[in-house]
Amino acid sequence: MSSVHDAHVPSLSDAPEQLDFTVVESRDARRARLSTGALIGVVGLVLAVLVFSTSGVARFALSDAFADVQLPTIELPGAPVVAVCAVLCLLAAAGFISGRLPGRWSMLAGIVAGLAVTLGFLTWAAAGKDLPFPVANQLAGTVFTATPLILGALCGVVGERSGVVNVAIEGQFLTAAFAAAIVGSVTQSIPAALFAAVLAGVLMASVLAVFAIKYLVDQVVLGVVINLLASGITGFLFDQLVQPNSRVLNSAPTMDPIPIPLLAELPLIGPVLFQQTILVYLAIVSVVVVWFLLFRTRWGLRVRAVGEHPEAADTVGISVKRVRWQAVLVAGIFSGLGGAFFTVGSVGIFSKDLTVGNGFIALAAVIMGRWHPVLAATMALFFGFVVQMASQLQTLNTPVPSQFLLMLPYIATIIAVAGLIGRTRAPAADGIPYTK
Repeated sequence: MSSVHDAHVPSLSDAPEQLDFTVVESRDARRARLSTGALIGVVGLVLAVLVFSTSGVARFALSDAFADVQLPTIELPGAPVVAVCAVLCLLAAAGFISGRLPGRWSMLAGIVAGLAVTLGFLTWAAAGKDLPFPVANQLAGTVFTATPLILGALCGVVGERSGVVNVAIEGQFLTAAFAAAIVGSVTQSIPAALFAAVLAGVLMASVLAVFAIKYLVDQVVLGVVINLLASGITGFLFDQLVQPNSRVLNSAPTMDPIPIPLLAELPLIGPVLFQQTILVYLAIVSVVVVWFLLFRTRWGLRVRAVGEHPEAADTVGISVKRVRWQAVLVAGIFSGLGGAFFTVGSVGIFSKDLTVGNGFIALAAVIMGRWHPVLAATMALFFGFVVQMASQLQTLNTPVPSQFLLMLPYIATIIAVAGLIGRTRAPAADGIPYTK
């Protein structure tokens, strides 16, 4: 009988070989990383070339000339700042291309590169000019210009989260703007104009829902048809009805800024966020409301369920078609408010094809924002920043044509849709009709 000491005692050599877990980068992720690095690198090289045409000091005015509290004007040496921004972009590009940036560091590198591009380009544009670049006007104009884009992006997020592709945001904008102009002109009431715009947006959304959900029409084609329908109807009514009676039917009141007490008096931030129209405030509140509805309510859970896996949702008793109807109609409210911006929210008059593609930019914000309300609103602010910057740079007499700057949102749209800055995944059932 063997003793206890004769028993075999396991040693480290007997331990199983340790497993080596290696993270393998997917082909899509590698393609996105390399293309992102290449894009940042190209922009860095452009900034490096611009260094040689930069001279003088760039001035940035933090307050406008009529502000009660005048903040100091920041002065930056033109060429050195542009050179530093170019180096930062090239370093970020090298990090992306080498693949040696872990998750958080790659995000930080992307943020630094974006800030470097913005600061470098604005410094080059403002260097040596007689007038400073108006930072306060740029920021306030960004929020104002991005308002319809934010509302349109929320419209797209709510609808597409339920599985209904909404390419018809442009048409919803157009009909809502037309309705707001007519009703506002007749009643001289902004609340009545807003109600008419929301009603028009919901009606156009119901057209989308009928053909997409009930009759299972291809949703992308349907969206294009609705856009053409909205353009044709509003153009025909404008020529036949509105233009001959423009004094009565095309002279809607416009919204005045509503300053929020105390907050509106804050330097720089006050005019940007707290001296805006009611539509701007509604857009900001709507972002929070949509986020809460989608991620903190039972209804939002059902919307996301039918957008990801309608068969499973139907199995547990959720009516897929009813939830999609609800989501599309709720989305129509936001498109109606966004359309009202183009008339009672700004100029007070309607003209043919007034929205000039803003619905498609809002759709691009949805894609770049990965179908998340907060990220989509952030992308809408980016587009608003670029559009506002184009108008601001006209006063500085920069050598870059403003038309080229206005192309930038559309270029960003192409980049986003092509997946060059990261593959985006839409809801799994987005655009797929559901039948039992």
